[in-house]
Amino acid sequence: MKTIVLATLLGAAATGLAAPASAQVSDSKIRIGVLSDLAGLYSDINGEGSAMAARLAAEEFGNAVNGVPVEIIVADHQNKPDVAASIARKWIDTEQVDVIADVPNSAAALAVQDITRERKRIFLMSGPGSVDLTGKACSPYGFMWTWDTHSVSAATARALVGKGEKDWFFITADYAFGHSLEGEASKTVKALGGTVKGNVRTPLGTSDFSSFLLQAQGSGAKVVALANAGGDTINSIKQATEFGLPQGGQTLAGLLLNINDVHALTLKVAQGLIMSNSFYWDLNDGTRAWSKRFEAKMGRKPSMNQAGVYSAVRHYLEAVKASGTDDADKVAAKMRATPVNDMMMKDATIGVNGRVFGDMYLFEVKKPDQSKAPWDYLTLLQTVPGAQAYIPVKDSGCPLVK
Repeated sequence: MKTIVLATLLGAAATGLAAPASAQVSDSKIRIGVLSDLAGLYSDINGEGSAMAARLAAEEFGNAVNGVPVEIIVADHQNKPDVAASIARKWIDTEQVDVIADVPNSAAALAVQDITRERKRIFLMSGPGSVDLTGKACSPYGFMWTWDTHSVSAATARALVGKGEKDWFFITADYAFGHSLEGEASKTVKALGGTVKGNVRTPLGTSDFSSFLLQAQGSGAKVVALANAGGDTINSIKQATEFGLPQGGQTLAGLLLNINDVHALTLKVAQGLIMSNSFYWDLNDGTRAWSKRFEAKMGRKPSMNQAGVYSAVRHYLEAVKASGTDDADKVAAKMRATPVNDMMMKDATIGVNGRVFGDMYLFEVKKPDQSKAPWDYLTLLQTVPGAQAYIPVKDSGCPLVK
């Protein structure tokens, strides 16, 4: 009888030690909310493609981690910070969402950052770019994955100023992202001996850039820098070409261009543009294989933002699996302690401020006769290591940095 009792107790103890991690997962489900722009000017580079990227990451785990089901839900923030904040609160407070991902639009992301910090939920940012998100507004639960306004603008500015194009004029989207993008580019231009001859602020989602382009044209600046994104970038480049700015000797600099923007513009219009991205489908075998999976679902190649959503969600799920819990503090610590390794990044570290230090790539848009296949749009000019591409953690202004 003693032997039977002892065996039973040992068995129970062993079962406890080997208990599935679901015992430490809140509500026995991992819910990831992809909060994006589903119908506006960022819907092409984020939108449903971001949701699909998150689903592809979950599928790699069989849509479950340690026996706990993973669920992806999606909502549209309409590029409105108040709408983004309302959805984030509802998701966390009433729908048991563990993670919020994507959130293009820096103003919306700053609002969500406040809520996820307060409620201790992981925030995986792939769409927004303001350096404040890993600076003065950083969070122990916030991770900025794909790019920021410094990394995309500084590399482009260095390339153009290095070619002698030192006089700049900015056409800037009038909200947090645009201001940050102009600010970071301006710092680089001035540090390299260039000058800023002026700027103009434009409403988000405007369809008519004529008056702004006339100011840029009249400034005499060699470079007309577009501190905007998505549909705003496409419209401003198209209209600048119609107004004859490139034909008159001015260089257009799209400070945040995605391959989707090039596709919409066509190579005839976009050829020669310099752009910085953290991902391109044709970089290597890994990027090509994953992009093929994405294209099979979406009918087109992924943007860097969509690739970033996949990478971030995958890294989060790996951290949950390894730590055996969805506790935000423990998962965040595991995420920071583990280098990011996937089709997008190799051995990328994560700073205490949430900055993911993946490499950035400087590209030039091909001429039409250089493209050999659909979506064959970019020529790699330079690889910028993550440690050089981003603001050092110690200089970020993040209160978490000791």
